[in-house]
Amino acid sequence: MFCRILKSPRKADTYLYLPMDAELGDLPLPLQQLFIPELEVTRMAISPNRQFARISGVKLLEHLEDPGYYLQMPLPVENLLDSHKADRR
Repeated sequence: MFCRILKSPRKADTYLYLPMDAELGDLPLPLQQLFIPELEVTRMAISPNRQFARISGVKLLEHLEDPGYYLQMPLPVENLLDSHKADRR
């Protein structure tokens, strides 16, 4: 399956994977607003045996089938002060 990847102009490190034939207007309104204007980063072929940084090709294909997209959010930021305090105990 081929998909296109959009980058959010409103939220850093947030990406939306869409099947090639999907329209942004078909998605829930809050999700649409996060990716307007559309900033396409790339297009790529997704196969089950491909491994991505945060998701497997199998899981990505499942998301592209239902609900019809995959939203990649940034990883949570580690609170270094809390980590330091925990290490000192």
